[in-house]
Amino acid sequence: MALLDFLKNKNNTQNAEKAKKGVKKAQNKSEKILAEPNVKKEDKTKTTQAIVKQKTKKTGSFSYEAVKKPHISEKATYLSEKNQYVFQVLPGFNKTEIKKSIEGIYGVNVLSANIVKIPAKKRRIGRTEGFKKGYSKIIVKIKEGQKIEIL
Repeated sequence: MALLDFLKNKNNTQNAEKAKKGVKKAQNKSEKILAEPNVKKEDKTKTTQAIVKQKTKKTGSFSYEAVKKPHISEKATYLSEKNQYVFQVLPGFNKTEIKKSIEGIYGVNVLSANIVKIPAKKRRIGRTEGFKKGYSKIIVKIKEGQKIEIL
């Protein structure tokens, strides 16, 4: 197909010219941004740093998603007499985030928190084998005299 090769070359040259024009336009835009007369380059960096600081600032809010539900068992009822409560939590959250969420939801002061990871367990129903999901739970100790009403 040597007869149609000249059409292919023509398309390639046109695409290359369009790409060059696009690069020139992008360069002109960036020059315009940098060439603003009232704003210095130092001021731009200061404003971007201020924006970054605002984003990283802790708001002091809490997440309702951290705590799934209270974990009710015989051991948990014994611990509740000692001002310790057990909750099931999502595994992606750490101790401080869970402490904040429990303080926000229940309005108590959390003294300490211990995370326990329960592994998945193998279960079998007849010939069918599977796994019971694993989960994370947290044991939270609250200030003396405070109480959490779970039920």
